[in-house]
Amino acid sequence: MDDKEFIGKYISYLHRYAMIYLEKELKPYDIGSGQFSFLMHLYRMNGVNQESLSQSIKVDKATATRAIKRLVDEDYVFRQRDEEDRRSYRVFLTEKGRSIEPDMKKIAAEWQNVLLSDFDEGQRKDIMNSLETMFKNVSKLM
Repeated sequence: MDDKEFIGKYISYLHRYAMIYLEKELKPYDIGSGQFSFLMHLYRMNGVNQESLSQSIKVDKATATRAIKRLVDEDYVFRQRDEEDRRSYRVFLTEKGRSIEPDMKKIAAEWQNVLLSDFDEGQRKDIMNSLETMFKNVSKLM
């Protein structure tokens, strides 16, 4: 297989550039790219169990714990014992965390616009469908 034909190379490049972009954009908020996906998930499902949050984002528990700790330290989220399972915690946005939601969504939208800028609406839908299919394929394997 020719190096140019290996799709993983481009996926890796896109991921690294996304992390660089997020680090730059998130710097004023004192959070890193590693916390971004946690915030975005909490905007959709505030108060989710920490373990299910890590499963949804596809990271291990230790990574989730570190990311959430940083968000707690910066007062974007707080943890509360889960009433249904006293061994676990639920994660909630603070007022400060909710207040930056428009900014976080704008950062996400701007990055998506960069990625998809040269594609028409039909191509954008095809790309999203293809990425979803690739994710499903990998999920079956894992």
